[in-house]
This record gives sequence, C-alpha cells and structure tokens, in this order.
Amino acid sequence: MLLAAPTANSPILPPNNGSNAGRGYQTLEGEGDGQQSTNKWNGVFSVSSYTEYFNVDTDLVLNRLMSSLNPTTGDFFSKIDANPDLYGLIWISTTLVFVLSSIGNCATYLMQSDSNSSWNFDVNYVNVAACSVYGYALLVPLGFYFLIRYMGISASLIRFWCLWGYSLFVLVLSSFLLIIPVEFLRWTITIAAATTSASFVALNLRTYVQSDDLMIILVASFALQAALTIFIKMWFFS
Repeated sequence: MLLAAPTANSPILPPNNGSNAGRGYQTLEGEGDGQQSTNKWNGVFSVSSYTEYFNVDTDLVLNRLMSSLNPTTGDFFSKIDANPDLYGLIWISTTLVFVLSSIGNCATYLMQSDSNSSWNFDVNYVNVAACSVYGYALLVPLGFYFLIRYMGISASLIRFWCLWGYSLFVLVLSSFLLIIPVEFLRWTITIAAATTSASFVALNLRTYVQSDDLMIILVASFALQAALTIFIKMWFFS
C-alpha cells in the first residue's frame, strides 16, 4: 500500500533521534517562554485581573470616606492594608468631574444673574474637569511611587492610588458649598478643604517617610494637593 505524500498543509515534524529519542514532538526553543510572556500581558489587559480591587462593600467604603475627613489619625494605610481598592479612586474621581462640571456652571449662572449679560452652559468645564482630575489622580500617585521606590523604600502603587482617590472626597463636598456666591466664604471653604485633603495625604505618607532627609516628599504632596484645590476654585468658581 502506498503512503500518501504530505500535502502543503500537513505539519512536518522534526526527526526523533539522538538524545531526544522517545520524547516525541519537540517544541522550538523559547516557544514556552513566549507563550508565558503572552499570558502575562493578557492578564494585564484582562478585567478579571482587577476584580479583587473592587471587592468592597458599602460599609467599608463609607468607613474609608469618613477616614479621609479625619486626616489627623494618619492610619489609612493600616485600614486598607488587607484590602486596598480602586473603587474609591474611580468612583470619587468620576463624581468630582461631574460635580465640577455641573456645579461650576451653576455657580457661574448665579454670579451673572444680577447682570444683563446672557449665560450659556460652558461645555469646556467637562473637558477641563476630566483632564485635571483623572490626570492628577492617576499620575501624581504614580510619580510619588517611582520616587519613593527610587529612594530604596518599598511601596505599593495600588495603595497610593487608593490613598489619593479617597483624598478627593472632601473636594466633592466642598464643591457643593462653593456654589454660594460670596467670595469670602468661597475662599474660606477652599482653604479648609485644601488643608484637610493635603493633610490626609501627607500624614499618611509619613508611614513611608521616616527620615528627615525625605521630608521634602511630605511637603511636595501637601503642596500639590493644596494646588489642586486652589485650581478648582480659580477655574470653576471664579
């Protein structure tokens, strides 16, 4: 009986002789490493890889929100150590973008209600709010993470994102109060919110920064957080 010749689509197996005898089909060198690398990147872009960071209930989120309003304790990292989340980062940031876009336009309307000039909804508030809030909440913790790691201190990026995310909660509350068309009260509210939010970040970072030589990190975190609050006041409630 004649054997059929292999077609163009038939796989050609490498010869099985020498030291590899009895081992059957041999994969090409490096094929397993490439597959492992591919699986690793697939995990990065898989939604299921991040589900553990959203495994929080209402009571846990409320407890962390209340902690952000009491910055003097400085124990936020100990509260989230077992279960840091990204729910607060995404939810609070998105809420702040919506609040700044809507309340900012309402505040502008109230300021112009006594004048004869016409008022139009400023859609640029949405773009500026989204770029500033999301950019700050994602990039600033990332920058501090790399800075602290560069200095030889162990740190967790997820915990940093969690910290900065909850630090924005007080800005959501203060934005509702900034609708009051009294400039003195607006600046008073802004200073109070900036102090609370900046102290929450700086005092909790103190657990990572113990040396006096690294106190510049605490000062920088305080200044950046306060600068964001003042920027919100100047751009959306001027």
